[in-house]
Amino acid sequence: MIKIGAHMQISGGIENVPENTLNIGANSFQVFVHSPRTWSVKEPDKESVEKFIKNVSGLNFKKENMLVHSGYLINLASPKEESWEKSFTLFSEEIKIACMYGIKYYNFHPGSHLGEGKEYGSDKIARSIDLFFKDNEDKDIFLLLENVASKGNTIGGTMSELGEIIKKSSFGDRVGITYDTCHGFDSGYDIRDREDTERLLSEIDKYIGIDKLKMIHLNDSKFDLSAGKDRHEFIGKGFIGDSGFRNFLSFDKFLNTTMILETPGDDDAHSEDIRHIKEDILKC
Repeated sequence: MIKIGAHMQISGGIENVPENTLNIGANSFQVFVHSPRTWSVKEPDKESVEKFIKNVSGLNFKKENMLVHSGYLINLASPKEESWEKSFTLFSEEIKIACMYGIKYYNFHPGSHLGEGKEYGSDKIARSIDLFFKDNEDKDIFLLLENVASKGNTIGGTMSELGEIIKKSSFGDRVGITYDTCHGFDSGYDIRDREDTERLLSEIDKYIGIDKLKMIHLNDSKFDLSAGKDRHEFIGKGFIGDSGFRNFLSFDKFLNTTMILETPGDDDAHSEDIRHIKEDILKC
């Protein structure tokens, strides 16, 4: 059975996410633990945590199939000290909340070096990871760097850039990656082509280690290869298309990794995307 799900809303209560996930034909999910466009975050109440953990257990969700996505404002590569401090504080608080809910994986974008250079940015991110774990080694958390669309001053558009961050961290054994198909396509990884998909796998293994690929964000792209736009589209409706995903998922490593949809729309739209993947792309 494939492991597939979607980014789920928590507005109705995070404790309802496991059941809502099953209702869309999924067995995996991703959530924010607060509004992702704000700096403010508060500790969840005890009742919410207890209900969530009870529902996760009762509905047989596994730790490798649940993911917290960071807020959008976090930039651990920032050379601006005030911005970095706010980012690190929010990063730390979100991870601690993920741990309270018993969610093992925490996904975040590497960030932007704002013109200081990729080496500066990767150093700053690695030091941030180390600073967190030095005070939180007991936390049951595994960090996932997400590849991003290559544009401007972003870090993490290539597997080598992600690998450099992990290599520089003293806690690299507790850091892996999420591969986003739209972002990768934006950065020149053409998963419509078998040879280029093999190149992607080879780069992940060479620079990161294939065992560190823990999650996939399964998204089509509104723009063509190497556009650097970061605009997600429904599965099969964008430039990757059904044939591209059929090729991508013909590789066992990708097929057997937990896949999370971040495509547009609500639960009904995600349910249709999941049906489409199962029935029309994988024909299972």
